[in-house]
Amino acid sequence: MTAALIDYVLFLAKTLTLLLGIGLLVVLAVRARKSDQAGGDHLEVTHLNDHYRDLAHQLRQASRPEKAYQRSLKAERKADKAREKAQEKSSEDRARLFVIDFQGDIKATESAALREIVSALLLEAQAGDQVLLRLENAGGLVTEHGLAASQLTRLRAKGIRLTVAVDKVAASGGYLMAVVADQIIAAPFAVVGSIGVVAQLPNFHRVLERHGVDFELHTAGDYKRTLTLFGENTDAGREKLRQQLEETHGLFKDFIHEYRPGLDLARVATGEYWHGTQALALGLIDAIQTSDDFLLALVEQTDLYRVSYAAHKRPLERLLAAMTQAARQRLR
Repeated sequence: MTAALIDYVLFLAKTLTLLLGIGLLVVLAVRARKSDQAGGDHLEVTHLNDHYRDLAHQLRQASRPEKAYQRSLKAERKADKAREKAQEKSSEDRARLFVIDFQGDIKATESAALREIVSALLLEAQAGDQVLLRLENAGGLVTEHGLAASQLTRLRAKGIRLTVAVDKVAASGGYLMAVVADQIIAAPFAVVGSIGVVAQLPNFHRVLERHGVDFELHTAGDYKRTLTLFGENTDAGREKLRQQLEETHGLFKDFIHEYRPGLDLARVATGEYWHGTQALALGLIDAIQTSDDFLLALVEQTDLYRVSYAAHKRPLERLLAAMTQAARQRLR
């Protein structure tokens, strides 16, 4: 009797495990399908004025007596209605500022999204509109960050005022992007600068030679390959690479000089980085201010919109994203 009961319990456990597994797959498939039905690539726009207003309401409701809160809420609604009526009668549109977040990596992978956002802004922008780029970027590949900076130059070419806010870091390729702005603001301890170029790679030629492994590399052109991982590097190849780095550094400095002609490049284009207050003294930035303070200073008289770009994901990517989201929700 006991053995039969144990077998029955094990059978129930296996069945329950199987059902739970099937249920999880169904839930993930439904989430992925909903994500697919939501559309392909699209812009996501958030009205930040409402976001800040909701934060203030939550704090006010928690910190004030109920009657006082209701009175303040009624007065605020009355003021909002009066402002809306005045805006309707006015011939001028309310000022707008669009906020873009750029989280950099070595390949500047968000450049594709930045391209789409900039294109949308150029189609919609009106006279007086501004853009705030909240930039966090420690640099990376020259080609990728050069393309990202070129996207920002499109805004300036159309006369749209661009402000770049550096709350943490804008170094090397990150500063290449930041320098395009009409105004650069940074937090006091943000890292700014690192105007230089670097290339490095290991060489395993002696290791292979020690173990009797031959490596052959054939090229056409004297400098098709300057340095190699497995072949024997030459002084001529090293010298050519150093020359290429100097040329790239020169282009970097020329680009910075175009947008910030008053900057002492001999002083700052050394590969060093500085914190916000030091960068201000050197002319690398224009003001010490966080992006939060910049936005709060405009929230009363300007419509603030955060604009992001959601790229269409392949089925496997959507499934993995759904699994990640489900795991995060369970951990909360």
